[in-house]
Amino acid sequence: MSAPQDGSKPPVRLFTPDFLTELFQNPLDPGYADAAARRREAPPTAGWRGGSARVLAIVVVVAVGFLFAVAYRETMADEPSRSQARAALIAQIKQREAETDAMTVRAARLREEVGRQRDAALSGSQAARLRNLEAGTGLGRVRGDGVVVRLADAPSKDDGAVGGDSGAGPSRVIYSDLQKVANDLWAAGAEAIAINGQRLTATSTIRSAGAAILVDFRPVTSPYEVSAIGPKALRDRFDDSRSAYLMRRVARDTGLSFEVRRADDLTLPAAPEPRLRYARPSVSPSPSSTGSGAVRSSGAGSSGPGSSSRPSGGVR
Repeated sequence: MSAPQDGSKPPVRLFTPDFLTELFQNPLDPGYADAAARRREAPPTAGWRGGSARVLAIVVVVAVGFLFAVAYRETMADEPSRSQARAALIAQIKQREAETDAMTVRAARLREEVGRQRDAALSGSQAARLRNLEAGTGLGRVRGDGVVVRLADAPSKDDGAVGGDSGAGPSRVIYSDLQKVANDLWAAGAEAIAINGQRLTATSTIRSAGAAILVDFRPVTSPYEVSAIGPKALRDRFDDSRSAYLMRRVARDTGLSFEVRRADDLTLPAAPEPRLRYARPSVSPSPSSTGSGAVRSSGAGSSGPGSSSRPSGGVR
């Protein structure tokens, strides 16, 4: 730029700062710098606040630890009383089971005595017919050849895993397994069946209560032995049944035990007296010949095992 001709000084050019350049050179607002300066000027106050926060955290941790210690002490103090109550309940259960077993044995002896007295009072043909009816309905003890189906839970694993489920189901025997085996034994021609000494009748039930299996409301435990008396072809027919195929596959996949064997001279006990809920006359009632309106009918009887429903099967 050339100087003016009159010899005066050239004008001074003033440059205003660029906004973007200022923004990049000073990105922070001046207020932040002022606040930082004030904090530097008052360090004792900041230290007091930090120290109080640390003290408060220590107090909270100590209080929580104290509460946990008190709760643990109370729990351990109550443990002896709970153990005593549990032991007392276990003792009562065992006592009731012993009493029930003793009463069952006594009832069986009395039933046999009643049977002897009845046979002595009846003629030979009537006593034989009655014994056959008792054997067919499960109310009489029977003997004969048949098969024994044995099922047992898989051995427990060391890793503490419960259930051990796989695609085929749990590694323990469930109530529906016993239902299927019993149903297919009936279908194969079995004339009498017992599970762990519990005789099955037309009104028997096989169900579960938690982890326990109940046969006619009496618990049975592993290993489970399903004993059946029937014709010589009973085992071959049962081996071809769906339940035998299913249990072999489950045993292969889960590790539980399944075995079928022939047995000679099996003895199956009699079932307890049933508690019948329905009854009907075996013949239609007819008016009395005296015209008094009285009804004459024969003794009420229940339907035979052939017309009664078997325990229903479950699903694995």
